[in-house]
Order: sequence, then structure tokens, then C-alpha cells
Amino acid sequence: MKPKAIFNWSSGKDSALALYKTLKEDRFEITSLLTSVNEEFQRISMHGVHVDLLKQQASSLGIPLTIMEIPKEPSMEQYREIMISTMDTIKSRGNTHSIFGDIFLEDLRKYREEQLQSIGMEAVFPLWEQNTSHLINEFLHLGFKTIVTCVNATYLDKSFAGRIIDKDFIQDLPDNVDPCGENGEFHTFTFDGPIFKNPIQFEIGETVKKTYPKPKSEENDAHEEYVFWFCDLISK
Repeated sequence: MKPKAIFNWSSGKDSALALYKTLKEDRFEITSLLTSVNEEFQRISMHGVHVDLLKQQASSLGIPLTIMEIPKEPSMEQYREIMISTMDTIKSRGNTHSIFGDIFLEDLRKYREEQLQSIGMEAVFPLWEQNTSHLINEFLHLGFKTIVTCVNATYLDKSFAGRIIDKDFIQDLPDNVDPCGENGEFHTFTFDGPIFKNPIQFEIGETVKKTYPKPKSEENDAHEEYVFWFCDLISK
């Protein structure tokens, strides 16, 4: 019997490609998708995608969905408590592994591994340390389709939000932006591809600017903030 695993689903391209590779390799029984959703706004954390579209993705993928609701501005301790409680429940259902689409953020991988080890589960990273230029081109070659839902204004201007990722998009990226947005430069919503039974139907709404305060530290004061452009996607 294959070990049971939960798949951490962000709704974006890295998750889609990691899931594709996981299903193709056929080492695990994927029991559920796990997605963090902002409790107040009912949108996927960071990606800004409404839960209605997330549910459409899960239905098209044919995989059950587990939603982990997170408060609007949780402390690290609150987040950890919610995560551990959720993962304890997932483990009680026979899951032994948790699969992620991370590529090269060492600190994030270490955090995930430590949290899972504390409850006796193991982390799996199908895309780890692969060349991101190769990954995005493989993603497109396989026939996946994805749209940019959020951009970090430090790296990209408003015009990049709401664009479909294609060869032109990749060529237009500044040199300091990773082709997969692995440093948080942009986030996406994948709406079609070889793992979907049918495309996800949506309309493109307005693009809005949102700001978030940076954590206080020796390097910045309380007035500094992150600025993001979010393109709203509306379920048909």
C-alpha cells in the first residue's frame, strides 16, 4: 500500500506542477488538498483567490479539499497552534506525509520539516532545488494555464497583475525577479492543465493596491510597509 499524504495546495502554478509530478510518480495516495484561507475575507492567503474558485479547482482535480481558516493578522504562535491542530487531525486519518511546492527557500523548508517532525510526519518537496527557468517552461509545455493574481510592488508594477503567464510574460520580467516568483514577487491561480478534468471558469475584476505593515525590527521602523497589487478573479 502507498503511504497516505496531504498535498499543500496554494492554487498557483508551483502547486499545480508539484501535484502533477507527484501524481505521475505515483508514490503516494493523495487523500486531500490543504489550503490556508483568510477567515474574514474567505480568500486564499497571499494569493487573494476567493474560496469559490478554490472549491472549483478541487472539484476539477477530483481531490477532497481541507480548508484551514486563519485569522486576519495571526501571530506566529496562533498560526502554529492552528497548523498543529489541523495536522494532528490529518495525521489521525492515516496520513504520514505532507507535500509542498517549495523550490529553494531553505528557511521555509526547515520550518515545515521541524513542525511536521514534531507530530511524527514527513515533508516532501517534488520541485526542490530545480532550475526555476526550466520549471516554468516545463509548466507551459505541459499545457498548464495560470494567471497572476498578486504582485509585490517592490519588484513588479500594476501591469503584471492579471496577466496570463506565457513566453512574453517571462521575457518581460525584470532580471531581479525569479521566473517562478519564488521570492514572493508574484502569485498565481492555475485554471487549466493536464491534471484538471475541466477548465476553471472566471472573469477578471479590478486590480487594487493593498498595503501591509512590515514587522518591526532593527532594519525598519513601524512606518514601513509591503505594497501589493491584487487582481480580483470572479467566479462565473
